[in-house]
This record gives sequence, structure tokens and C-alpha cells, in this order.
Amino acid sequence: MTDGRWLGLDVGDRTVGVAVSDALSLTAQGVETIRRTTLKKDLARLGAIMDEYGASRLVVGWPKNMDGSEGARCVIVRDFAAAIQAARSEAEVVFWDERLSTVAASRSLIAADVSRKKRKKVIDKMAAVFILQGYLDRQRSG
Repeated sequence: MTDGRWLGLDVGDRTVGVAVSDALSLTAQGVETIRRTTLKKDLARLGAIMDEYGASRLVVGWPKNMDGSEGARCVIVRDFAAAIQAARSEAEVVFWDERLSTVAASRSLIAADVSRKKRKKVIDKMAAVFILQGYLDRQRSG
């Protein structure tokens, strides 16, 4: 891997969960859940986070169907990733299979005894952590 931090993104219709790697790209931590408003504002907030963490590499959750096929959600995510790259030409985008990331995040929060109300507020951010951590682990293991 090259130097620099990675951001993990869980792109949804209403929110974008964001996670960041540590400087050594070993672990992922949740950053925030961006509440989507307009594409311009969403990209501006994401750009501010990229600047804050010095990250130009993004691992974007790829929402394949359980049978491995690509559906309408993949088109939405691909379009969002293209918009990022158009706004930030230095951005390197990698797609990562996100199947079951939200389920894993939810189970983790339930195991930690987080209330349903609080889970709803952080689930997308936690899913981004699972997406990014999965990618980082795979990169280390080769």
C-alpha cells in the first residue's frame, strides 16, 4: 500500500457513512454519518473530511445482491463515486463488496447493548467501518 489514509464509504439514499483508516492503514474508525441533502453539499462535506484526514483514497461499499448480481443500488453508488472523482480528480476509488456489512454492524451494536434509537444514528458509520476494515485486512493478507 502507498502512504496516506483511506476513507470507507457506505453510500445510501439518505446518508453516507464514513470511516477512516489509521495512518498505517491497519484499523478503521468511524468518522460520521453525512445526512444527504444535495449532491453538491454531500460532496463538499466529503471533501472537507478528505482534507481533514489527508485521504484521497476511498473504499466504497459495492452493494451487490446476495446472488452476486449487480442491481439498481450499484448504479447509484457508481454514479456517486463518479461524482466524487469529477469533483476531486486526485481521488482513487476502490469498490468493495459490502454484502452483510450493515448486518454485521447491527449485530456488533446490539452486542454492545446500544439502544435501537442510537443504533439508527450510527449504523451507516459502523457499516463504513466494516467495509473499510474488510478491505484493509484483505490488503494485508495479500
